[in-house]
Amino acid sequence: MTPAPHRSPVRAHSDDLLAFISSAPSPYHAVASAAARLEKAGFRERDATEDWTGTTGGGYVTRGGALIAWYVPEGAPAHTPFRIVGTHTDSPNLRVKPAPDTGTAGWRQIGVEIYGGVPLNTWLDRDLGLSGRLALRGGPDGPRERLVLIDEPLLRVPQLAIHLDRQVNEGALLDRQRHLAPVWALGDPVDGALLRRVAAAIDEDPADVLGWDLMLHDVQPPGYLGAEAEFVVAPRLDNLVSVHAGVTALVDAATGDRPPAYVPVLAAFDHEEVGSVSETGAQSPMLERVLSRSVTARGGSGEDWSRALAGTFCVSADMAHAVHPNYTERHDAGHRPLPNGGPTVKVNTNQRYATDSTGIAVFAAACERARVAWQPFAVNNAMPCGTSIGPLTAARLGVPTVDVGVAGLSMHSARELCGAQDPAHLSAVLREIMTAG
Repeated sequence: MTPAPHRSPVRAHSDDLLAFISSAPSPYHAVASAAARLEKAGFRERDATEDWTGTTGGGYVTRGGALIAWYVPEGAPAHTPFRIVGTHTDSPNLRVKPAPDTGTAGWRQIGVEIYGGVPLNTWLDRDLGLSGRLALRGGPDGPRERLVLIDEPLLRVPQLAIHLDRQVNEGALLDRQRHLAPVWALGDPVDGALLRRVAAAIDEDPADVLGWDLMLHDVQPPGYLGAEAEFVVAPRLDNLVSVHAGVTALVDAATGDRPPAYVPVLAAFDHEEVGSVSETGAQSPMLERVLSRSVTARGGSGEDWSRALAGTFCVSADMAHAVHPNYTERHDAGHRPLPNGGPTVKVNTNQRYATDSTGIAVFAAACERARVAWQPFAVNNAMPCGTSIGPLTAARLGVPTVDVGVAGLSMHSARELCGAQDPAHLSAVLREIMTAG
């Protein structure tokens, strides 16, 4: 990607988004990249085992693929309400099994498991790398953790040639259990071969590897598409668009000329794509504990905590569906968002999204201040509705929440599409909410 010589702020944001996506092939890398940006802006990591008393300014905590970051303005009372942006770092993909080395008929293959709602055909015939983390033998303090990234063509899930499957274009479905193992070498399976390759990539002894969380990613870099480069095409837009927008908005809120009237917070959870039920998911107490400690660190009481929550507002930011030009009947006729039409506000009366009229009003007012258009979204009544972390956060903390997102196509695909203007516009609105909304 070659940036234009005179980039607008909107294009500069999308250029930076592409760099962020490239740096974040796994949730663990997304957290590391976000933390590095926060550190550069003056935020400091807080050790959860240490005393936070008296700490102000920007802080963050990480755990695996999750990050909670916040900024306490100087002199903010303990009962100051929060403005939370909730996102998630994980994306549907293929993840390496605990016993990965397999193969057949003279091919070495890797055993993988489907993570989340994966359109399997989008992973066929793509050059795939490997990323994630290793848990390594350590000293008295326990295991060490290292990120690993093999960002080169290493694996491939080959599609069966049409000569051997004449029904492939008539709706024949991929056998999920038998035909997902990617190939990566010739020869019989060798136990430990993949582990040795991964450990070598970070100069570690394979004997020191005690466990791993590894996943596949498409090595084709993100970029622009369209007659005027008006679209972004990239893997993991769901939901790195929102993570990047949230980090950018939080840094802007903390370093801008206008001190935030609230305590702005970014909550980037893991495992949203599989229900958020984990120690790092939105159903965990991770966010609640961090916010509570932020109150008590400023000398706050239980009453201050309750007062802070009573004035808190949350924006759940996730990708949304743009109207598909080839399948317009799948969308509600009155709710057809388009890329570059501004962020969408997602509504579902059955509470698959947490949006209500007051949430819409807060978000719409922030859009007016940011001079950004917004679009309503609701599903076709004949279609089941997806969900997000919004209802989970609203129910756990008891705070009003609005579900929003950037409209895109090919959601959950190995490569997705959204408008090149919308990520910057979403970030601008989130900044308004964090500072004055």
